[in-house]
Amino acid sequence: MTTDSPHWDAELHWDAEADFVCVGSGIGALAGAITAHEYGLEPIILEKSSQVGGLTAYSYGEVWVAGNHLEEARGIDDSVDSGIRYVTWLGMGYADDELVRAYATNGPPVLRFFEEKAGVRWRIISGFSDYYWPKNTEARREGRFLEVEPFPAATLGEWQDKVRTSPHTPAGLTHDEMFGQGGAANMSNWDFSVMGARLENDERCLGSGFAATFVKAALDRRIPIHVDTAVEELITEGGRVVGVRARHDGRDLFVRARRGVLVATSSYEWNPELTQTLDRRQPEFVSAIPPSITGDHIGFAGRIGAKLVHVPQRCNMGFHIPGEEHDGEPLWRIALTETGLPHAIVVNSRGRRFADEAFYPAVGSAVEIVDGSDQSRPNLPCWVILDSQYGEKYPFGTVLPGQELPEGLAVRADDLHELARQTGIDADNLVAEVDRFNTYARSGTDPDFQRGERPWSHFMCGDVNHAPNPNLGTIERGPFYAVRLRMVGAGLPATGLAADVDGRVLGHDDEPIDGLYVAGNSMALRDVGAGYQSGIANGRGLIFGYLAGRHAAGDPSCERERAGLETASTGV
Repeated sequence: MTTDSPHWDAELHWDAEADFVCVGSGIGALAGAITAHEYGLEPIILEKSSQVGGLTAYSYGEVWVAGNHLEEARGIDDSVDSGIRYVTWLGMGYADDELVRAYATNGPPVLRFFEEKAGVRWRIISGFSDYYWPKNTEARREGRFLEVEPFPAATLGEWQDKVRTSPHTPAGLTHDEMFGQGGAANMSNWDFSVMGARLENDERCLGSGFAATFVKAALDRRIPIHVDTAVEELITEGGRVVGVRARHDGRDLFVRARRGVLVATSSYEWNPELTQTLDRRQPEFVSAIPPSITGDHIGFAGRIGAKLVHVPQRCNMGFHIPGEEHDGEPLWRIALTETGLPHAIVVNSRGRRFADEAFYPAVGSAVEIVDGSDQSRPNLPCWVILDSQYGEKYPFGTVLPGQELPEGLAVRADDLHELARQTGIDADNLVAEVDRFNTYARSGTDPDFQRGERPWSHFMCGDVNHAPNPNLGTIERGPFYAVRLRMVGAGLPATGLAADVDGRVLGHDDEPIDGLYVAGNSMALRDVGAGYQSGIANGRGLIFGYLAGRHAAGDPSCERERAGLETASTGV
């Protein structure tokens, strides 16, 4: 056998063979491998790092699917068509209609598939609304957000310590348990007995439990998983992808793929060149995801003609607590809850607020605005401003209520003028802005940015026990603090590999590259466009991993089932 790959024109010796080679070990690769196995193929998983679970394990483990069977069982009125309309609206014209429909129509049967075939125990996150409910009529108050039941990690056996756990999410609690105890805002009053028991028994929840659930399903099927194996090149023959070249223990490893290769390596945020050129991020951009995620797929798929597609995506803002590390690198945290709790605001160097701090997409969009008159970003740099009331009540990252914010994280001052002097913020504007905000906090309404009007914000970054508004509280009692925010990536890239409705990678002629598939955050976000909704990142990995595995197995009913589901509805 000879190859026509870019750097290999000699007879090759295959070190291993499989039907379906899955590159990566997050939900996209795991779902693809499990599906391929269920449809009669022999899959293999190749993971670059020493641990499996990928970015999925770092997430909150949410999966967003409209018209799912759990909604029907609970009597929730929803439908696939409503989900399609909602995501199309989110996409702002950047979404591909066929890909939106592929996600939506396959979502419900994919959930059932993994429930029935792999024993995945899904549960609805009660009371958790879509981002834009009730402003958008296609949004829902609850039902579309799903998570898995707590997972007993001891059942992983020798793989227990090889499956990633998250440094970002609370360990040992489900969404319902966190929300039922008042959310992160009420952490100091949580009943930690359940969490303690789960930690002692290593029962994992949220993204860590989600990843572990699917790793266990792969192990139960005896799907080979190889860690410390970095794929560097795709091997092609006659224009078809027939295998990969990987590096393992300092040597090349050639793995043949009889039916296809699935690329599910997530994004490229630890590659500064790619974040600047593909996402147009500033040089100070940092990432909250595992450092092994460096965009390898961009290189090896690009070399054989894979098409890249850019879809505008908002950034996130975050911070680093001095001394915190993970995987040998500084641990950056997304400021998801901290900016939206009472007694905190976000201001720019002019001392002005510029977005709804309790809705991270609004902040992420506003910081990227460019003033063409002077080529500046008027909302960068920016700071979280908070007072001692916040410090007494709420955590800031891993800094618990009552603890002093450490040096290197926060600037501290007894009054706002001094705080402004130390940070370079316009002092008069800052004082005026805080006075203005305090008026809003006392009344419970924010006419400037409507902070605290979203039910989603009440759950994720509000204090439900605080009146009159869970997201508004005065900033009036010193000492005062300022925490500088940075652009921090969470693994959702603006640029990815173009794909069709079966997860097949497209070339520059918009024709599928034979034998090459993609799922998850390696795939261009044309299935959601320029918007986002929590749970879609995990959902697209799950759904398109399934579609890729099924297509590689040659199942002929894929298209017929999808067409029949286009108007599926719970009808309740």
